[in-house]
Amino acid sequence: MKRTKYSFVLFYLIIFVQVFSSFGQELNVNSKSEISDAVIQKAVSILPHERQYEWQKNEFTAFIHFGVNTFTGREWGTGFEDPKIFHPTNLDTDQWCKAIKSAGMKLVILTVKHHDGFCLWQTRYTEHSVASSDWLNGKGDVLKDLAKSCEKYGLKLGVYLSPADLYQIENEKGLYGNGSSYSLRTIPRKVEGRPFTDGRTFQCKVDDYNEYFLNQLFELLTEYGPIHEVWFDGAHPKRKGGQTYTYYQWYDLIRNLAPEAVIFGKGPDVRWCGNEAGRTRNSEWSVIPLNGSPENWTWPDMTDDDLGSLEKIQNTIDNGGFLHWYPAETNTSIRHGWFWRDEAQYVKSAEEIVDIWYRSVGGNTVFLLNIPPNSDGLFSDRDVKVLNKVGENIAKTFSSNLIDGAKAIASSVKDKSHSAANILDGNLNSCWIPESQNENTFVEITLPEKRTFNRIVFQEQIQDYSQRISKFNIEARIENEWEIISEGTTVGYKRICRFPTITTDRIKINILNSRLSPTINNVTLHFEEITISNPIISRDKNGIVSISCPTPGPIIKYTIDGSDPTPNSDTFITTFEMKKSGTIKAVAYDSELKNYSELIVKDFDITNSKWEILEVSSEQNDKNELAENAIDGDESTHWITEWKPEAPKHPHSISINLNEELNLKGFTYTPRKGQINGTIKSYEFFVSLNGKDWKKVVDGEFDNIKNNPVEQKVYFSKAEKASYIKLVAISEVNGNPWASAAEIGVITK
Repeated sequence: MKRTKYSFVLFYLIIFVQVFSSFGQELNVNSKSEISDAVIQKAVSILPHERQYEWQKNEFTAFIHFGVNTFTGREWGTGFEDPKIFHPTNLDTDQWCKAIKSAGMKLVILTVKHHDGFCLWQTRYTEHSVASSDWLNGKGDVLKDLAKSCEKYGLKLGVYLSPADLYQIENEKGLYGNGSSYSLRTIPRKVEGRPFTDGRTFQCKVDDYNEYFLNQLFELLTEYGPIHEVWFDGAHPKRKGGQTYTYYQWYDLIRNLAPEAVIFGKGPDVRWCGNEAGRTRNSEWSVIPLNGSPENWTWPDMTDDDLGSLEKIQNTIDNGGFLHWYPAETNTSIRHGWFWRDEAQYVKSAEEIVDIWYRSVGGNTVFLLNIPPNSDGLFSDRDVKVLNKVGENIAKTFSSNLIDGAKAIASSVKDKSHSAANILDGNLNSCWIPESQNENTFVEITLPEKRTFNRIVFQEQIQDYSQRISKFNIEARIENEWEIISEGTTVGYKRICRFPTITTDRIKINILNSRLSPTINNVTLHFEEITISNPIISRDKNGIVSISCPTPGPIIKYTIDGSDPTPNSDTFITTFEMKKSGTIKAVAYDSELKNYSELIVKDFDITNSKWEILEVSSEQNDKNELAENAIDGDESTHWITEWKPEAPKHPHSISINLNEELNLKGFTYTPRKGQINGTIKSYEFFVSLNGKDWKKVVDGEFDNIKNNPVEQKVYFSKAEKASYIKLVAISEVNGNPWASAAEIGVITK
C-alpha cells in the first residue's frame, strides 16, 4: 500500500524559531524562566485533528469483552479453544445497548478478536470463528447484531482487533511468525463465493500474517457500517518467529476506509492512560513529546505520571524529537476482570463508577468502561442496575445548568470577538481570551441571585488554540470574602471541579499559569445531591464480620440467607461471627428508611483462622514483610521474598498448614497493594495431606495481572483433598527476582 501523508499534526522540532501569534506572550516568569518562548509557542501550535476532537466529545464509552474466554473463565485464552464452546443461549445486543445508553455512553467497542484468535464475525479468512460454532448453526454474527443495535439506540460503533493471535501461533498451519516472505499482495484477497460489495482494493507489500490482518480489517471497516474507533492492544501473551507488524499499512487502510475512526493504543490518535484500574493523572496533557521520528514511531504504552510538562517538551526538543496531539483514554472494567467469569465476580458500585467518570471525563480524558456479557449473551442484572444508576446520577446532576442568566467580566480581553460573555453562550467554538497572561488573569461570573452548587465545569477551546492552562484556582464570594473552593492544574477539553456545597452569587476562575494566553469556551454550575454512601462489608481472619458506612448515622440492613435486604431485614448493630462460607448483602438507609444506598454483596469462603505458615523460601524480616502477612486476612499487608541485602532467584515458595482436611476446588492469589514489585506472573500450585508428599494440581500464568492487579481465582480441573497447600512462584511480572502476595486463599464452594 502506498504510504500517505497523515492529516494529524506532526512537527519535527529541530528548528525552534517561529512567528508568534498575535495575542499575549507574557508568562509566569517564576515557573518558566528556563523554558524558551519558542518551545512554548511550538507546544500551543499542536492541535487535535477533527476526528480526535469528535472522539473526545463522546466522553463516556463502552467496552465489551466477549468470546471464548466467557465460556472458559480465563482472562487470556490459549488459541487451542474449540469454537463449539462459544454458545450464548440468549444473545441480546439490544439489551446491551439499552443499558449502555441508559448510562449515558455514546460509543461501543466490541472485542471482535481477542488474543486467542477467535473471531466474532463471519470472516472469510479463518475457520476459527463463530462460523465453526454451534451457535445459530454457525450462522451467527455478534458484530452484525451489535451494529444493528447501535443504529437502533443511536450509538457509535468501534472494533477491538488484537494484533496478537494465539490460534495463528499454535495452529500448525497458522500464519503468525511462519517465516513467509514479503511480497506485493492485493487487499482484500478474493474468496470464492464471498464477494465484497465495496470494490476498492489496495496493493501492499506484506507477509502472510499482515495480509491476514489487513484482509480482516477490510471486512470490519466495509461490512458493518461506520466504524468510529479501532482499538489495537499492545499486550502479547506469546510471540513466534520474529513476527512484526506493518502498522503504517494498517493505519493507511483505516484512513481510507474509515476516515472518521480514531486509532487507539498501537496507533497515532489515542493513547492508553497507563493502567486498567481507572486511575487518572493530576495533570493530563494532550500535547505529548515523543523522542523519535514520526516516520517510524511505534506508539508504545506511556505510563509515567509526567508526560507533557514543558520540561519534558524541552528535553524532547533538545534530543530532536517531535510533538503530537495524543489524548488519553481511561479504561477499566465494571467487574474484576475483562471477561465475565461467574456471578461471584466483584462488580463495581455506581458510586465507584461515577467517581472514575468525574476523574476521567472531568480530567481531560475519555472514560471507556468495560461491561462483559455473561455466557447467556446478556449483561448480568447486577451490571445493568449499576449502569442505570450511573446514568441516573449523572443526569440528575448535569441535566440543569445553574449558571443560566449569569453575566461574566474578565481581567482583560484580546478583542471584542473573544469577550468574557463567550464562556456563557453554549458555543464551544467561541471563547474568552485575555489580552495577555499574567499573575492577575481571571474571569468573574455573577449570578442573578444566590444559588447553591458543588460542581463547576469549565473547558478550553482546544480545537483552535490547543491546551494551555497549567494551573488555576476558583474562588467564591462568601460572606463578603473571596474563598478558594477548588484548585487544579490542567484543564484541556474539560475539567470538572468537585467541592463542598456552597451558596453564592459570584465566582471567579483565576488562571495562575498558562502556555501563552489561556482560553475558556464554557463554564457551567451544577448541584449533586449528597447520597448515602454504600456500606462496606469486611471479615477478619477469625471470621468476625463488620459492616460500616462512611456517611454518618445510617441504618444498615443486612441478610445472610441470599435474599436482598429490605427495611424489615436485620439491622447491623455490632459485629458477628461467620467462619463458614456464605454471602452477606447490605443496604444503608437514612433515618426514615426512605433513601438508601446501592445493594452491596460480599461472598466469603471459609476463614483461615486455623492456618499457619509451614515453610517459606525467604521473607524480608526487617520490613514487616513476613510470610504470615499472606494469611492474615488483611490486604493492606503483604509477604515478599528477601530483596536486600541479597535477592534469591526464582523459584520461590510459600507452604501453608490448613490444620484441617478440606475439599478444594481452587485457590486465590491477591497481589500486594500499591506496588507491582513481586507480583507473581507464572506459578505452580501443590496440595498435600501430610506436608511432605506434594501433588501439583495446576500451573499457569495470571493473565494480565500486571495491568489489572486484583484477586485472581484459579479453579482446579477436579476437586482435591488437602491439609496443606503450596504456591510456587516461577516468575515475576517485570522479570525481577522476588515474589510477593497480599493474600493467599482457597476455594471450597
